[in-house]
Amino acid sequence: MKIPIYKKLIPRSIRLGILKNQIIKNLESRDLNIEEEAVLVFLKKSPLHIFPYDFPEKYKAAGIRIEKDEDKGLLFTFWEGKKLYYKNGYQIKKAQTYFNSLLLEQDPNSPHCYLTADFDVNEGDVIVDVGAAEGNFSLSVIEKARQVFLFEVEKDWIKALEATFEPWKDKVTIVQKYVSDVDNEQCIKLDTFFGEKQPVNFIKADVEGAEAQVINGANDLINRQKDLRIAVCTYHRQTDAQELDELLKTKGFKNHFSDKYMIFHYGSSNVVEPPYLRKAVLRAVK
Repeated sequence: MKIPIYKKLIPRSIRLGILKNQIIKNLESRDLNIEEEAVLVFLKKSPLHIFPYDFPEKYKAAGIRIEKDEDKGLLFTFWEGKKLYYKNGYQIKKAQTYFNSLLLEQDPNSPHCYLTADFDVNEGDVIVDVGAAEGNFSLSVIEKARQVFLFEVEKDWIKALEATFEPWKDKVTIVQKYVSDVDNEQCIKLDTFFGEKQPVNFIKADVEGAEAQVINGANDLINRQKDLRIAVCTYHRQTDAQELDELLKTKGFKNHFSDKYMIFHYGSSNVVEPPYLRKAVLRAVK
C-alpha cells in the first residue's frame, strides 16, 4: 500500500503532535471512564506514546545488554534468564530497540501483556504461538509447556527461533506458514495442522489484524477442546476489539480485555480515528 502523500511531506514529530491534540480534544468532548481519564491526564503532560502511561519511562533501550553468539552469528539478550536471539547478527542498536519494545509490551502494567496471575499457561499445556516473531512469549513459558508450536512466516526469524529454542528442541515445532481460515501453499488452518486428536490448551495470536482468520480456521479444534485459553491482539485495526470479542463469544468463550489502552499510530495502512484508544489484548477462556 502506498504511503499517503501527507506522511511524506509532514515530519513525523509534527504529525504526532497534531494527532495528540486531536485525541485530547476528542477525550475532552465526551464522558470518560477511569481508564480514559488516565490517558487524558497523561497526554496533557507528556508526548504521544503508543502506551500513554508512565511505566515506559523505566525502560531505556541503550541499557539493554546485547551479546553475540559467534558460532550462530546472531545477537541475543537474556529474557527471564534464557537466551533470546535476534534475527540480525550485527545491528546492536536495532536489537536494543527491539528488545526494549518487548519489555514495554510485557510489563505487568502494559495493556499488551498477555498473561496475568488469573490467566496463565498451566504446567503440561500444549501451546500454539501464532505470529511468534522472536518467540519471547513461548520462551517465557517453555519450561511449563509439554509442547510448543511456533508459527512464523518471516524467514529471517526462523534461524533466530531455532537458536532460541535449541535447548528445548524436542518439544518445539517451528512452522513457516501463515495461519488462516484457508489452506494453500502459504497458509494453513489450525484445524488442518492439528487434525482430530492433537490437544491444544493455549493459543496466542498476534498477526497484524488477521486474528479473526486464525480463530475461524480453528473451529473444529475449539469445538472439541474443553480446556482452551486464547490471548489475541485486538489493536491493529480500529474495529478489531469489538469484532473479535463478538466472534469468540459466539464460539463459547468468556472474554475479558486487558486493562488500559493503546494508541496505535504505526503503519502506513493504519487509520487512526476516533475514538483513538484501542484495547490491546483479549483473553478468552472456554
